[in-house]
This record gives sequence, C-alpha cells and structure tokens, in this order.
Amino acid sequence: MRIEPPVDGDERSTLEGFLDYHRQTLAWKCEGLTDEQLRTRALPPSTMSLLGLIRHMAEVERGWFRRRVGGQTDLPFIYVTSEDPDADFDRVEEDGREGAFKMWEGEIAAAREAAAGVPLDTVVHRTREPLTVSVRWVYFHMIEEYARHNGHADLLRERIDGATGE
Repeated sequence: MRIEPPVDGDERSTLEGFLDYHRQTLAWKCEGLTDEQLRTRALPPSTMSLLGLIRHMAEVERGWFRRRVGGQTDLPFIYVTSEDPDADFDRVEEDGREGAFKMWEGEIAAAREAAAGVPLDTVVHRTREPLTVSVRWVYFHMIEEYARHNGHADLLRERIDGATGE
C-alpha cells in the first residue's frame, strides 16, 4: 500500500513523504512475483531486473544515508566490490525475494535512523568526487534515484506479466 506524500507538510515531512512514496512504489512493482520473475532481465545488453533494482537501492540507501549522513564511512558494501561494481544487478541468481527485500527494508530502516534529527542544511561529503552536499540534496537525489528506477520497474513489470500502472 502506498501512502501519498503530504500536500501541506513542512519541508522535511514532504521530502520524507515523497521518498517513502517512491520506496513503496518500487515494492508495489515487485508485488506478487516469484523469485524467477523478479530475476527476469531487461533486454540485452542490460542486466537490470526488479530484484537487481531492489539490491541496488539497498546499496544506494546505505551509501547516502548510513555512510554519508550517518558518518559510518567504513561500512562495507552489501553486494558490490571493486572487482565487481555491478554485482547488485549482475549476481541476482544467488539471491531471492526474501533475502533481497530483508536487506533493502533493513537499509531503509537504518537510513531513517541515520537521518532522524539531522538538519537539512547539514553538509556531508560525497566520496566519489570531491563534493559536499546538504542532507536536503541527499533527499532530493534519493527521490530522483527512486523515480528513475521506478520507471525502469514499470517496463520490467510490463515485460514479465503485462501489468502496468502509474
């Protein structure tokens, strides 16, 4: 079940509401599918699958909220390695709904905890390039990340069983 973001909330509740809405949308796109269906790839050369999207978003939640906002800089990656930077998408055969969703939902809970009470103007450091961004920017980026991948999820779901939706 998706909860609409507030239409008259303050800035933080609006950002959190939109992020949660997009998280719920990704879960909805995966609803009722078997592990095999969740592993169904897009057309080559893409290795994207719904299960891969769930795994990828667990990594992204961890990276932005726990590592950067929460300051847990030595927290290891979940799936990816320096030798296999796309393992979140590429190695879905070794995972299923139960494990991937448990990890993703755990990272969402940890992300909420890491961001709780941190002012939106707080600056965090982006590690891939020498850049500092605000926590507000992190929320906007995460909303954008989910929105983009939810578009991918729409196409993947339609390919699997013809289901479409907003």
